[in-house]
Amino acid sequence: MAELEESQPAGVTWYTREGDEGETRFGRHGVVPKTDLRVAAYCTCDEANSGVSVAMSVGGLPLHVTTTLASVQNDLFDLVTDLTVPLDDPEPSPARIHPSHIERLERAIDHYGAEATDLGGLVLPGGTIGASLLYQARCIVRRAEISVWAVIEAYPGLVNPLTATYLNRLSTLLFVLAREANEEHGDVMWVPEASARAMAQEESGSGPDEVSDGAIA
Repeated sequence: MAELEESQPAGVTWYTREGDEGETRFGRHGVVPKTDLRVAAYCTCDEANSGVSVAMSVGGLPLHVTTTLASVQNDLFDLVTDLTVPLDDPEPSPARIHPSHIERLERAIDHYGAEATDLGGLVLPGGTIGASLLYQARCIVRRAEISVWAVIEAYPGLVNPLTATYLNRLSTLLFVLAREANEEHGDVMWVPEASARAMAQEESGSGPDEVSDGAIA
């Protein structure tokens, strides 16, 4: 402990104990319970940013994709900053989500969507490591969007609705990027009722082509 104390910069305190009673100072919203929907949305958006960072770090994605994701990470910091400042605050927020944020995502979706193949199919989240991590990040982003919409409904007029729109577009972009990441490997396609059909075939002793839909039903 002596070595730790000596190595700590003078005057730096890594804990304040201010949140030990279940409340936190949430930007310019003031002191709120840690269970507040606004805090939950902020934390989920922060989790989404971390999910993107994992895909960038270990997904083996090409440079042009990680460059796009790095821009997304900066956008997500704009987004959480936006959440901490009510729309009616007299002082301007350091950052807000603007229509231009969303337009850039839509351009990226159009660009990468043109390169990805068969975007209409229903696929399982898997394939390459990069694709799997992008699918995982997408799930977190979708949960973040739901959290933000809950805040918008609970605090009408205080939260920028473009934050939710941005997350909606981002989930689409991550899906498109995941499909592209599987371009060489191939997607893992969904087969409806695959396990049930296999069981029916095993029980009937018939081959795959001999089991009718009626037998499975």
